[in-house]
Amino acid sequence: MAKSPTTRRDFLKIAALSGASAGMFGGIAGATPTDDGQAAPAPKVPRRTLGATGESIPILLLGCAQRFDIKYDKLLHRAYAEGIDYLDTALAYEKGWSHKTIAPFIKQIGDRKKLWITSKGEGRGGTVAAYMRDLDLCLEQLETDYLDLFFMHALNDVKFLDKPFLEMGAKMKASGKTRYFGFSSHGSQVVALLEKAAKSGGIDVIMFAYNFGEYGNLELNRAIDACVEAGIGLIAMKTQKSVPADQEQVVAFRSRNFTLPQAKLKAVWADERITAAVSHINNTRKLRENVAAAKSPIALSMDEFQQLQRLATVTAPVSCRGCAEICESRVEGEVAIADTLRFLMYHEAYGEPEKARRLYRALPEAARRIDGIDLSRAAAACPRGIDIAARLRRAQELLAT
Repeated sequence: MAKSPTTRRDFLKIAALSGASAGMFGGIAGATPTDDGQAAPAPKVPRRTLGATGESIPILLLGCAQRFDIKYDKLLHRAYAEGIDYLDTALAYEKGWSHKTIAPFIKQIGDRKKLWITSKGEGRGGTVAAYMRDLDLCLEQLETDYLDLFFMHALNDVKFLDKPFLEMGAKMKASGKTRYFGFSSHGSQVVALLEKAAKSGGIDVIMFAYNFGEYGNLELNRAIDACVEAGIGLIAMKTQKSVPADQEQVVAFRSRNFTLPQAKLKAVWADERITAAVSHINNTRKLRENVAAAKSPIALSMDEFQQLQRLATVTAPVSCRGCAEICESRVEGEVAIADTLRFLMYHEAYGEPEKARRLYRALPEAARRIDGIDLSRAAAACPRGIDIAARLRRAQELLAT
């Protein structure tokens, strides 16, 4: 989840919501006695069925783009105790260290079948052989015999749903190395990819960017409907529509029941077509906040939905969709617009300044250079109307030193 400053009012909301959920479900932190005097198990995060797979997964999934404590990671164990037994990781996360630091946790649970592990390969070079190597590397780093789900990572081209790649997915499943197969996507081709997947078959699950800013997108909604009709399980990511915290303050979200990050999640779960939302949970405060929202039976009010819609409108000019091929094709030079804005998001919205600086500094010098580069055509082509030059300058100020 995107990190935002926690005020005393926010803290009280989280505490109150946790208490309310405890009363309604028999206790979040502990158990309550049953009629026979035995302690009833504490309630877990609710679950939904993942498309035609028939599998039951929690509505809240743990995003694992981070390193964990190899000896004993409290966050992983606390999430598991709350019923979050679905881990979403990838080869690219922390250059393999996400995998390597999850491996001890799998052993600590003691039963591989009690965990759902999804990982992703980038298939560098865009070949079947590259994806097959990625799957093997995932298994090696995680020290497991199989994945529950393997994704082709961050697709933005429908060619990856052509016959060779669909046959590859079938081969992966037949080998026993993964139980299910699909892809993730958060670029400009989400709609086209969903539409093709619904028609082509061979895809079990899709994880795609979906948040309160997309609810009025007619083409996207039609594509989602087509996938549901085809039995494809749908998982939402980028649910926070991450933008700078100071921009979100322009529209002061008010709710008796939820903080703004909680309301964003509740809005996604209100769409019954979506099985679950993956959340970047990197501390126990976020875990408590996310879990309280997931367990609460309270629905968003119409006023709260309307506030989110106003927020989407106000923050659109600073919310990058990651469609690099649109803006970067209008620039004479090698400037990495989408990557830079993503790293800036880590700093401004996720509260991860060191990670943002590290990734930004790892870009080639030419990809960071903006002096003398005409960015006007890129800004004019941006679907969100982002002032690209201003945002890249902001990135230089925050991340270069």
